[in-house]
Amino acid sequence: MNLFKILGIASGKGICYSGYRDGQSPELGIFPTYEQIKEDLLLIQDHWTYLRLYDCSEHAETVLKVIENEKLNFKVMLGAYIAAELNNFGCPWGTIFSEEQLEKNKKNNVVEIRKLIKLANQYPDIIFSLSAGNEATVDWTDHYVSVEKVISYVRMIKKEAKQPVTFCENYVPWYDKLKNLVKEVDFISIHSYPVWEYKRIHEAMEYTIQNFQGIADRYPGKPVIITEAGWATNSNGRGINPENVSQEFQAIYYNDLVEWSEKEGIMTFVFEAFDENWKGSHEALEPEKHWGLFTIDRKPKKVFQ
Repeated sequence: MNLFKILGIASGKGICYSGYRDGQSPELGIFPTYEQIKEDLLLIQDHWTYLRLYDCSEHAETVLKVIENEKLNFKVMLGAYIAAELNNFGCPWGTIFSEEQLEKNKKNNVVEIRKLIKLANQYPDIIFSLSAGNEATVDWTDHYVSVEKVISYVRMIKKEAKQPVTFCENYVPWYDKLKNLVKEVDFISIHSYPVWEYKRIHEAMEYTIQNFQGIADRYPGKPVIITEAGWATNSNGRGINPENVSQEFQAIYYNDLVEWSEKEGIMTFVFEAFDENWKGSHEALEPEKHWGLFTIDRKPKKVFQ
């Protein structure tokens, strides 16, 4: 099912955008400036029409202001970042929260959802869809939220905002764990990362197609889109074999992904626009830092050279 046609919007390519530069991060509360975000958006405007933002922080507010003030031709999927409400003892890196922190997170999550609704109503011509969270129910997440609570957040949003609502998650939970959520969202948003699942580049696109088609076949009456799919360009060997990542492989996967998405009429957000040095461990080759199609200093990688 073609979401572009269902929503009555023009077909176009999508990109996940997070503009944090060296010394900036949401954890530190140091955000990109108006001029930095303007520079980023002017750099990428010729390549992508749809932007995906992860939260309702100062960063997102500035992005929306830049798009409005500079009259840029972007449409935004705005997300709420919901923090852990339950401890997930299966998280590989072992993040455990006190009961006091979990209660605080629950209150903050309601504030975040309210902020999402406020921004959706403030920028109805820019924000075309809303997400009630990101990777909060998959078995390895460090910010676990119950499916029932996600459903309650979706209902809150739909009650007060007019945009279609989704939830962004790895493809696996959509098979069964999120079946009750499927009834609540307007469309399903999946993530596919073949390289994290030890696939080599020649297997990658077929694997992503399998991820997508498996969910589309499971729920034939519900539109499915891809809100994250990409290929890292460096790895320290933890979780991803360094031999499986490079700028050349990223270019192959990106071009295959875009070609398939356009041919099939599937809305796809590539992960991601720019490298982000604040992510993951302090090791320089930490793969979390190296998914950008542009480097941290805004130089194009091979795919756009």
